[in-house]
Amino acid sequence: MGFERAQLFIAVDSSKLSVVHRHGPCSPLGQPKRANHRRNLREDHFRVRSIHHRISTNLAAAAAAPTLPSHLGLSLGTADYIVTVGIGTPKRDLSLVFDTGSDLTWTQCEPCTTSCYSQKEPMFDPQQSSSYSNISCSTGECSLASSQSGCLDSTCIYLVQYGDGSYSSGFFAEETLTLTPSDVVTTFKFGCGESNIGLFGGVAGLLGLGRGQVSLVSQSADQYGGVFSYCLPPFASSAGYLTFGASSASPNMQFTPLQSNSAAPSFYFVEMVGISVGGKVLPIQPEVFSTAATIVDSGTVLTRLPMSAYTALRDEFRSHMSGYPTAPPLSILDTCYDLTGHDNVSVPGVAMQFGGGVNLNVDASGILYVADISQACLAFVGNVNETDVSIVGNMQQKTYSVVFDAPNNVIGFGAGGCS
Repeated sequence: MGFERAQLFIAVDSSKLSVVHRHGPCSPLGQPKRANHRRNLREDHFRVRSIHHRISTNLAAAAAAPTLPSHLGLSLGTADYIVTVGIGTPKRDLSLVFDTGSDLTWTQCEPCTTSCYSQKEPMFDPQQSSSYSNISCSTGECSLASSQSGCLDSTCIYLVQYGDGSYSSGFFAEETLTLTPSDVVTTFKFGCGESNIGLFGGVAGLLGLGRGQVSLVSQSADQYGGVFSYCLPPFASSAGYLTFGASSASPNMQFTPLQSNSAAPSFYFVEMVGISVGGKVLPIQPEVFSTAATIVDSGTVLTRLPMSAYTALRDEFRSHMSGYPTAPPLSILDTCYDLTGHDNVSVPGVAMQFGGGVNLNVDASGILYVADISQACLAFVGNVNETDVSIVGNMQQKTYSVVFDAPNNVIGFGAGGCS
Protein backbone atom coordinates (compact mmCIF):
# COMPACT_ATOMS: atom_id res chain seq x y z
CA MET A 1 0.00 0.00 0.00
CA GLY A 2 1.28 3.54 0.36
CA PHE A 3 2.37 5.76 3.18
CA GLU A 4 0.31 8.76 2.41
CA ARG A 5 -1.15 7.44 -0.69
CA ALA A 6 -3.80 9.58 -2.27
CA GLN A 7 -7.07 8.19 -1.28
CA LEU A 8 -10.34 9.27 -2.68
CA PHE A 9 -13.67 9.52 -1.05
CA ILE A 10 -16.49 9.58 -3.47
CA ALA A 11 -19.21 11.94 -2.47
CA VAL A 12 -21.62 11.63 -5.32
CA ASP A 13 -23.35 14.42 -7.21
CA SER A 14 -24.92 14.19 -10.65
CA SER A 15 -21.70 13.54 -12.54
CA LYS A 16 -18.63 13.58 -10.27
CA LEU A 17 -16.92 11.54 -7.60
CA SER A 18 -15.35 13.53 -4.80
CA VAL A 19 -11.78 12.70 -3.77
CA VAL A 20 -10.78 13.19 -0.15
CA HIS A 21 -7.90 12.15 2.04
CA ARG A 22 -9.06 9.31 4.20
CA HIS A 23 -7.67 10.99 7.36
CA GLY A 24 -9.25 14.35 6.57
CA PRO A 25 -12.32 15.95 8.17
CA CYS A 26 -14.32 15.30 4.98
CA SER A 27 -13.70 11.58 5.24
CA PRO A 28 -16.82 9.43 5.75
CA LEU A 29 -14.74 7.11 7.91
CA GLY A 30 -14.70 9.22 11.04
CA GLN A 31 -12.90 12.09 12.68
CA PRO A 32 -9.29 12.81 11.65
CA LYS A 33 -6.51 11.41 13.76
CA ARG A 34 -3.02 12.67 14.41
CA ALA A 35 -0.88 11.31 11.62
CA ASN A 36 1.75 8.68 12.39
CA HIS A 37 4.40 10.00 10.00
CA ARG A 38 7.01 7.32 10.58
CA ARG A 39 4.44 4.58 9.94
CA ASN A 40 3.17 6.37 6.82
CA LEU A 41 6.68 6.76 5.45
CA ARG A 42 7.46 3.13 6.22
CA GLU A 43 4.31 1.99 4.36
CA ASP A 44 5.26 4.17 1.38
CA HIS A 45 8.71 2.60 1.39
CA PHE A 46 7.17 -0.90 1.32
CA ARG A 47 4.93 0.06 -1.60
CA VAL A 48 7.87 1.40 -3.60
CA ARG A 49 9.89 -1.72 -2.83
CA SER A 50 6.98 -3.82 -4.08
CA ILE A 51 6.74 -1.82 -7.34
CA HIS A 52 10.48 -2.12 -7.93
CA HIS A 53 10.29 -5.87 -7.28
CA ARG A 54 7.32 -6.39 -9.61
CA ILE A 55 9.02 -4.56 -12.48
CA SER A 56 12.48 -6.05 -12.00
CA THR A 57 11.01 -9.56 -11.65
CA ASN A 58 9.07 -9.21 -14.88
CA LEU A 59 12.11 -7.90 -16.68
CA ALA A 60 13.97 -10.88 -15.55
CA ALA A 61 11.55 -13.42 -16.40
CA ALA A 62 -16.92 8.16 -25.09
CA ALA A 63 -19.63 8.71 -22.83
CA ALA A 64 -20.53 11.34 -20.28
CA ALA A 65 -17.87 11.69 -17.65
CA PRO A 66 -19.06 10.62 -14.20
CA THR A 67 -17.06 12.38 -11.52
CA LEU A 68 -16.55 11.49 -7.89
CA PRO A 69 -15.34 13.96 -5.25
CA SER A 70 -11.88 13.06 -3.97
CA HIS A 71 -10.46 13.57 -0.51
CA LEU A 72 -7.44 12.58 1.53
CA GLY A 73 -8.69 9.85 3.84
CA LEU A 74 -6.73 10.45 7.03
CA SER A 75 -9.68 9.55 9.23
CA LEU A 76 -9.45 5.97 7.95
CA GLY A 77 -5.98 5.39 9.27
CA THR A 78 -4.20 5.74 5.95
CA ALA A 79 -2.54 8.53 4.02
CA ASP A 80 -4.10 7.56 0.70
CA TYR A 81 -6.89 9.18 -1.26
CA ILE A 82 -10.22 7.42 -1.37
CA VAL A 83 -13.47 7.39 -3.31
CA THR A 84 -16.83 6.06 -2.19
CA VAL A 85 -18.62 3.80 -4.68
CA GLY A 86 -21.70 1.62 -4.50
CA ILE A 87 -21.41 -2.16 -4.76
CA GLY A 88 -24.32 -4.57 -5.13
CA THR A 89 -28.11 -4.41 -5.50
CA PRO A 90 -29.27 -2.64 -3.46
CA LYS A 91 -25.97 -0.82 -3.41
CA ARG A 92 -23.75 -0.64 -0.38
CA ASP A 93 -21.60 2.52 -0.28
CA LEU A 94 -17.98 1.62 0.43
CA SER A 95 -14.86 3.81 0.65
CA LEU A 96 -11.96 2.43 -1.41
CA VAL A 97 -8.38 3.54 -1.96
CA PHE A 98 -7.98 4.35 -5.65
CA ASP A 99 -4.75 3.09 -7.14
CA THR A 100 -3.30 3.53 -10.64
CA GLY A 101 -0.66 0.92 -9.79
CA SER A 102 -3.17 -1.92 -9.25
CA ASP A 103 -5.65 -3.66 -11.54
CA LEU A 104 -7.98 -5.77 -9.41
CA THR A 105 -10.67 -4.01 -7.38
CA TRP A 106 -11.50 -5.80 -4.14
CA THR A 107 -13.41 -5.29 -0.93
CA GLN A 108 -13.75 -7.24 2.29
CA CYS A 109 -16.76 -9.56 2.29
CA GLU A 110 -18.87 -11.47 4.77
CA PRO A 111 -18.41 -14.05 6.05
CA CYS A 112 -14.80 -13.38 7.02
CA THR A 113 -13.92 -17.06 7.30
CA THR A 114 -10.21 -16.72 8.08
CA SER A 115 -9.21 -13.20 9.04
CA CYS A 116 -10.15 -9.64 8.18
CA TYR A 117 -8.86 -6.27 9.37
CA SER A 118 -11.11 -3.76 11.07
CA GLN A 119 -12.87 -1.33 8.72
CA LYS A 120 -15.06 1.67 9.57
CA GLU A 121 -18.01 0.76 7.33
CA PRO A 122 -20.00 -2.49 7.53
CA MET A 123 -18.55 -5.23 5.35
CA PHE A 124 -20.19 -6.08 2.05
CA ASP A 125 -22.42 -9.14 2.32
CA PRO A 126 -22.87 -10.80 -1.09
CA GLN A 127 -25.87 -12.76 0.17
CA GLN A 128 -27.74 -9.47 0.53
CA SER A 129 -27.20 -8.52 -3.14
CA SER A 130 -29.41 -9.78 -5.97
CA SER A 131 -26.77 -9.02 -8.62
CA TYR A 132 -23.81 -10.92 -7.09
CA SER A 133 -22.45 -14.08 -8.72
CA ASN A 134 -19.22 -16.02 -8.34
CA ILE A 135 -17.14 -16.66 -11.46
CA SER A 136 -16.73 -20.29 -12.44
CA CYS A 137 -13.32 -21.71 -13.24
CA SER A 138 -14.79 -23.15 -16.43
CA THR A 139 -15.48 -19.73 -17.97
CA GLY A 140 -11.83 -18.94 -18.74
CA GLU A 141 -12.16 -15.56 -17.00
CA CYS A 142 -10.54 -16.87 -13.84
CA SER A 143 -7.07 -16.14 -15.20
CA LEU A 144 -7.91 -12.41 -15.11
CA ALA A 145 -8.20 -12.45 -11.33
CA SER A 146 -4.49 -12.38 -10.53
CA SER A 147 -1.29 -14.20 -11.27
CA GLN A 148 -2.12 -16.43 -8.31
CA SER A 149 -5.73 -17.28 -9.16
CA GLY A 150 -7.03 -20.76 -8.51
CA CYS A 151 -10.15 -22.83 -7.95
CA LEU A 152 -12.19 -23.94 -4.98
CA ASP A 153 -14.97 -26.41 -5.84
CA SER A 154 -14.95 -25.07 -9.44
CA THR A 155 -15.28 -21.48 -8.20
CA CYS A 156 -12.55 -18.97 -9.04
CA ILE A 157 -10.50 -17.57 -6.17
CA TYR A 158 -7.91 -14.77 -6.22
CA LEU A 159 -4.91 -13.69 -4.19
CA VAL A 160 -3.19 -10.29 -4.36
CA GLN A 161 -0.13 -9.52 -2.25
CA TYR A 162 1.63 -6.23 -1.49
CA GLY A 163 5.21 -5.32 -0.64
CA ASP A 164 4.57 -4.83 3.08
CA GLY A 165 3.18 -8.36 3.50
CA SER A 166 -0.46 -7.27 3.20
CA TYR A 167 -2.76 -9.40 1.09
CA SER A 168 -6.36 -10.01 0.08
CA SER A 169 -7.81 -13.36 -0.92
CA GLY A 170 -11.31 -14.58 -1.68
CA PHE A 171 -13.78 -15.19 -4.49
CA PHE A 172 -13.44 -13.64 -7.94
CA ALA A 173 -16.96 -12.47 -8.70
CA GLU A 174 -19.27 -10.25 -10.76
CA GLU A 175 -21.33 -7.44 -9.29
CA THR A 176 -23.02 -4.14 -10.11
CA LEU A 177 -20.73 -1.13 -9.47
CA THR A 178 -22.43 2.26 -9.03
CA LEU A 179 -20.21 5.30 -9.57
CA THR A 180 -23.01 7.88 -9.51
CA PRO A 181 -26.81 7.40 -9.60
CA SER A 182 -26.69 7.61 -13.40
CA ASP A 183 -23.38 5.80 -13.99
CA VAL A 184 -23.46 2.06 -13.41
CA VAL A 185 -21.06 -0.69 -14.52
CA THR A 186 -22.84 -4.05 -14.70
CA THR A 187 -21.19 -7.47 -14.42
CA PHE A 188 -18.14 -5.76 -12.92
CA LYS A 189 -15.45 -8.29 -12.02
CA PHE A 190 -13.90 -7.79 -8.58
CA GLY A 191 -12.47 -9.61 -5.60
CA CYS A 192 -14.79 -10.46 -2.72
CA GLY A 193 -12.17 -10.90 -0.01
CA GLU A 194 -12.78 -13.27 2.87
CA SER A 195 -9.17 -13.28 4.09
CA ASN A 196 -7.51 -9.86 4.23
CA ILE A 197 -4.50 -8.88 6.30
CA GLY A 198 -2.43 -5.71 6.30
CA LEU A 199 -2.01 -1.99 6.73
CA PHE A 200 -5.19 -0.88 4.98
CA GLY A 201 -6.40 1.43 7.73
CA GLY A 202 -10.19 1.53 7.98
CA VAL A 203 -10.99 1.49 4.25
CA ALA A 204 -13.15 -1.25 2.76
CA GLY A 205 -10.70 -2.17 -0.01
CA LEU A 206 -9.08 -0.94 -3.21
CA LEU A 207 -10.25 0.44 -6.58
CA GLY A 208 -7.88 -0.68 -9.35
CA LEU A 209 -7.17 1.90 -12.08
CA GLY A 210 -4.19 0.24 -13.76
CA ARG A 211 -3.88 -0.71 -17.45
CA GLY A 212 -4.60 -4.42 -17.05
CA GLN A 213 -7.70 -6.23 -18.36
CA VAL A 214 -9.41 -6.53 -14.98
CA SER A 215 -9.02 -2.86 -13.94
CA LEU A 216 -12.07 -0.61 -13.73
CA VAL A 217 -10.60 1.47 -16.58
CA SER A 218 -10.49 -1.55 -18.92
CA GLN A 219 -13.80 -3.05 -17.81
CA SER A 220 -15.64 0.24 -18.40
CA ALA A 221 -13.83 1.12 -21.65
CA ASP A 222 -17.01 0.74 -23.73
CA GLN A 223 -18.70 3.35 -21.53
CA TYR A 224 -15.88 5.79 -20.85
CA GLY A 225 -13.34 5.14 -23.59
CA GLY A 226 -10.54 3.99 -21.30
CA VAL A 227 -9.94 7.57 -20.10
CA PHE A 228 -10.01 8.91 -16.55
CA SER A 229 -8.65 11.89 -14.66
CA TYR A 230 -8.29 13.11 -11.11
CA CYS A 231 -7.19 16.02 -9.01
CA LEU A 232 -5.68 15.43 -5.58
CA PRO A 233 -6.47 18.27 -3.15
CA PRO A 234 -3.58 20.11 -1.47
CA PHE A 235 -4.93 19.69 2.06
CA ALA A 236 -6.76 16.99 3.99
CA SER A 237 -9.62 19.42 4.58
CA SER A 238 -10.24 20.05 0.87
CA ALA A 239 -11.70 17.93 -1.93
CA GLY A 240 -10.66 16.96 -5.43
CA TYR A 241 -12.29 14.61 -7.92
CA LEU A 242 -12.04 11.39 -9.89
CA THR A 243 -13.70 11.48 -13.33
CA PHE A 244 -14.26 8.67 -15.85
CA GLY A 245 -14.44 9.46 -19.55
CA ALA A 246 -13.18 12.31 -21.68
CA SER A 247 -13.97 15.73 -20.25
CA SER A 248 -13.27 19.27 -21.40
CA ALA A 249 -9.52 19.81 -21.18
CA SER A 250 -8.11 22.56 -19.03
CA PRO A 251 -6.76 25.40 -21.20
CA ASN A 252 -3.31 24.94 -19.66
CA MET A 253 -3.25 21.14 -20.07
CA GLN A 254 0.04 19.72 -21.34
CA PHE A 255 0.32 16.15 -22.63
CA THR A 256 3.34 13.89 -22.49
CA PRO A 257 3.52 10.56 -24.38
CA LEU A 258 2.88 7.32 -22.55
CA GLN A 259 5.74 4.85 -22.86
CA SER A 260 5.23 1.15 -23.51
CA ASN A 261 6.82 -1.35 -21.15
CA SER A 262 6.07 -5.02 -21.72
CA ALA A 263 7.70 -5.99 -18.43
CA ALA A 264 5.14 -4.00 -16.41
CA PRO A 265 2.10 -3.39 -18.62
CA SER A 266 -0.21 -2.30 -15.80
CA PHE A 267 1.79 0.86 -14.96
CA TYR A 268 1.67 4.27 -16.61
CA PHE A 269 5.18 5.02 -17.89
CA VAL A 270 6.32 8.47 -19.02
CA GLU A 271 9.66 9.95 -20.05
CA MET A 272 11.25 12.19 -17.43
CA VAL A 273 13.98 14.36 -18.95
CA GLY A 274 15.00 16.86 -16.28
CA ILE A 275 14.46 18.64 -12.95
CA SER A 276 14.84 22.26 -11.95
CA VAL A 277 15.08 23.92 -8.53
CA GLY A 278 14.48 27.61 -8.07
CA GLY A 279 14.33 27.99 -11.84
CA LYS A 280 17.75 26.39 -12.35
CA VAL A 281 17.88 23.26 -14.51
CA LEU A 282 19.99 20.70 -12.68
CA PRO A 283 23.04 19.22 -14.45
CA ILE A 284 21.72 15.66 -14.70
CA GLN A 285 22.84 13.47 -17.57
CA PRO A 286 19.92 12.31 -19.80
CA GLU A 287 20.87 8.66 -19.45
CA VAL A 288 20.15 8.87 -15.71
CA PHE A 289 16.42 9.06 -16.46
CA SER A 290 16.36 6.89 -19.58
CA THR A 291 18.06 4.04 -17.73
CA ALA A 292 15.64 4.04 -14.81
CA ALA A 293 12.27 4.70 -16.56
CA THR A 294 9.49 6.59 -14.77
CA ILE A 295 5.89 5.88 -13.79
CA VAL A 296 3.08 8.17 -12.59
CA ASP A 297 1.40 6.57 -9.56
CA SER A 298 -1.52 7.70 -7.41
CA GLY A 299 -0.69 5.22 -4.67
CA THR A 300 2.90 6.27 -3.88
CA VAL A 301 3.23 9.37 -1.73
CA LEU A 302 6.79 10.61 -2.22
CA THR A 303 8.47 10.96 -5.61
CA ARG A 304 11.36 8.53 -6.08
CA LEU A 305 14.33 9.50 -8.25
CA PRO A 306 17.61 7.91 -9.32
CA MET A 307 20.07 8.65 -6.53
CA SER A 308 22.27 10.88 -8.69
CA ALA A 309 19.23 12.96 -9.70
CA TYR A 310 18.00 13.14 -6.12
CA THR A 311 21.42 14.19 -4.85
CA ALA A 312 21.53 17.06 -7.36
CA LEU A 313 18.02 18.15 -6.35
CA ARG A 314 18.75 17.87 -2.64
CA ASP A 315 22.01 19.80 -2.79
CA GLU A 316 20.48 22.66 -4.78
CA PHE A 317 17.45 22.72 -2.47
CA ARG A 318 19.70 22.88 0.60
CA SER A 319 21.59 25.84 -0.84
CA HIS A 320 18.31 27.76 -1.17
CA MET A 321 17.23 26.79 2.37
CA SER A 322 20.51 27.63 4.12
CA GLY A 323 18.84 30.43 6.09
CA TYR A 324 16.69 27.99 8.07
CA PRO A 325 17.89 25.72 10.90
CA THR A 326 18.05 22.05 10.02
CA ALA A 327 16.09 19.33 11.83
CA PRO A 328 16.80 15.61 12.30
CA PRO A 329 15.93 13.26 9.42
CA LEU A 330 12.46 11.72 9.45
CA SER A 331 12.60 8.05 8.49
CA ILE A 332 13.65 8.01 4.80
CA LEU A 333 13.57 11.83 4.50
CA ASP A 334 17.06 13.24 4.98
CA THR A 335 16.62 16.99 4.34
CA CYS A 336 14.51 18.52 7.11
CA TYR A 337 14.13 21.98 8.65
CA ASP A 338 12.90 23.52 11.89
CA LEU A 339 10.57 26.32 10.81
CA THR A 340 9.51 27.27 14.33
CA GLY A 341 9.01 31.04 14.62
CA HIS A 342 9.05 31.62 10.85
CA ASP A 343 5.71 33.07 9.80
CA ASN A 344 6.80 33.34 6.18
CA VAL A 345 8.97 30.64 4.63
CA SER A 346 10.55 31.03 1.21
CA VAL A 347 10.81 27.60 -0.42
CA PRO A 348 12.42 27.26 -3.86
CA GLY A 349 10.18 25.95 -6.62
CA VAL A 350 10.71 22.43 -7.92
CA ALA A 351 9.72 21.38 -11.44
CA MET A 352 9.93 18.07 -13.27
CA GLN A 353 10.31 18.04 -17.05
CA PHE A 354 8.79 15.31 -19.22
CA GLY A 355 8.90 14.39 -22.89
CA GLY A 356 6.98 16.64 -25.24
CA GLY A 357 8.12 19.80 -23.47
CA VAL A 358 5.83 19.23 -20.46
CA ASN A 359 6.69 20.90 -17.15
CA LEU A 360 5.14 19.88 -13.84
CA ASN A 361 5.71 22.79 -11.47
CA VAL A 362 5.17 21.13 -8.11
CA ASP A 363 2.62 22.90 -5.92
CA ALA A 364 4.00 24.31 -2.66
CA SER A 365 2.00 21.66 -0.76
CA GLY A 366 4.00 18.95 -2.53
CA ILE A 367 7.54 20.21 -1.93
CA LEU A 368 7.77 19.83 1.84
CA TYR A 369 6.41 16.96 3.91
CA VAL A 370 5.47 18.77 7.10
CA ALA A 371 5.39 16.32 9.99
CA ASP A 372 5.49 19.25 12.41
CA ILE A 373 6.48 22.91 12.25
CA SER A 374 9.79 21.82 13.76
CA GLN A 375 10.32 19.07 11.16
CA ALA A 376 9.46 19.94 7.56
CA CYS A 377 11.29 17.71 5.06
CA LEU A 378 11.98 17.69 1.34
CA ALA A 379 9.33 15.33 -0.08
CA PHE A 380 11.60 13.45 -2.51
CA VAL A 381 13.63 10.26 -2.00
CA GLY A 382 16.58 8.71 -3.85
CA ASN A 383 16.33 5.10 -5.03
CA VAL A 384 18.89 2.69 -3.63
CA ASN A 385 19.62 1.27 -7.09
CA GLU A 386 20.23 3.66 -9.96
CA THR A 387 18.28 1.40 -12.32
CA ASP A 388 15.15 1.17 -10.15
CA VAL A 389 12.11 2.81 -11.69
CA SER A 390 11.44 6.45 -10.80
CA ILE A 391 7.97 7.22 -9.45
CA VAL A 392 6.05 10.52 -9.60
CA GLY A 393 4.20 10.32 -6.28
CA ASN A 394 0.85 11.75 -5.30
CA MET A 395 2.29 14.57 -3.19
CA GLN A 396 3.91 16.06 -6.27
CA GLN A 397 0.68 15.67 -8.28
CA LYS A 398 -1.42 17.74 -5.87
CA THR A 399 -3.69 20.46 -7.37
CA TYR A 400 -3.07 19.23 -10.94
CA SER A 401 -5.70 17.77 -13.21
CA VAL A 402 -3.98 14.53 -14.24
CA VAL A 403 -5.51 12.89 -17.31
CA PHE A 404 -4.78 9.23 -18.12
CA ASP A 405 -5.61 8.66 -21.80
CA ALA A 406 -4.21 5.25 -22.71
CA PRO A 407 -6.09 4.97 -26.06
CA ASN A 408 -4.26 8.08 -27.28
CA ASN A 409 -1.04 7.12 -25.43
CA VAL A 410 -0.73 10.33 -23.40
CA ILE A 411 -0.88 11.60 -19.83
CA GLY A 412 -1.88 15.23 -19.29
CA PHE A 413 -1.05 17.65 -16.49
CA GLY A 414 -3.13 20.82 -15.98
CA ALA A 415 -2.34 23.28 -13.18
CA GLY A 416 -5.17 24.45 -10.95
CA GLY A 417 -7.21 21.33 -11.62
CA CYS A 418 -9.07 21.12 -8.30
CA SER A 419 -10.57 24.61 -8.56
